[in-house]
Amino acid sequence: MPSLLTWLEARHPTAPTALRQRIAELIASHPEWEALSRAEAMLQAGELLMRDVLAAAPKDRVAALDLLAADACVTYAFEAAADAPSDFVARADEAMQRIARLAATRA
Repeated sequence: MPSLLTWLEARHPTAPTALRQRIAELIASHPEWEALSRAEAMLQAGELLMRDVLAAAPKDRVAALDLLAADACVTYAFEAAADAPSDFVARADEAMQRIARLAATRA
């Protein structure tokens, strides 16, 4: 099975360069994610990025790229999850709950 980065590079349409670089940088800093399913790895990436966004100052422009990257990671997680249709509904429900918990800890 190709690495997570190789899988991401094969996605079409191609994401903008800055977005691809931010996600690649994050994945490279977490080699342990290679042992996870693609869907789980990308969901963890999205959660980590969202924590950073929520911790940033309200008008921090650097957080804007992380917000876009978090959105892309969650989208990629669902794309990967679609490879196992029988688990898709459960994975979607779990993902929504995890993302909601991030927002709840911020409130």
